[in-house]
Amino acid sequence: MNKKGHVLNAILLSIGLGYLLEPATELAHAPATLEMIVLVGVPITLGAMVPDIDTEFGKHRKTLHNLPLLAAFVAFPEIFNNLEYVWIGVLTHYVLDVAGSKRGIALFYPLSSHEFGFPFGVAVSSKHATVVTWVVTGLELAVAAAIIYEVPQLVLEMGLQSIGY
Repeated sequence: MNKKGHVLNAILLSIGLGYLLEPATELAHAPATLEMIVLVGVPITLGAMVPDIDTEFGKHRKTLHNLPLLAAFVAFPEIFNNLEYVWIGVLTHYVLDVAGSKRGIALFYPLSSHEFGFPFGVAVSSKHATVVTWVVTGLELAVAAAIIYEVPQLVLEMGLQSIGY
């Protein structure tokens, strides 16, 4: 995907996640929802831009498009106690490049230069790139909603079943 696609993905994802995490069911709750959108939006957008820094040095879609970098950003909030959502931006950048573009990314670089991608992606310059970005973002939000709303319920039910309830 191109930079415009990654920024669009990050903004749409931030709005969706902000609402999923702090839904405004009444007008009085709207400020809290807006605050959550900004709280998650800034680090997600920053994280979404980080992998493309490798266009200025190294090998694009290899140097900063790999699992070691993602692991570093997952650990970042634990080590530095800030930017807890930045890893989501990096991860969704990878998802967009793997699922949305023809080329894919080298997930195991520098150990391997093999690029992983789905066979149905589009070229970065394609007129369909924006539509693909919207579709991938929708799928990412569906997964996020399932994680936020369904996983805790499943864990609770499994815990109750394990103790006999």
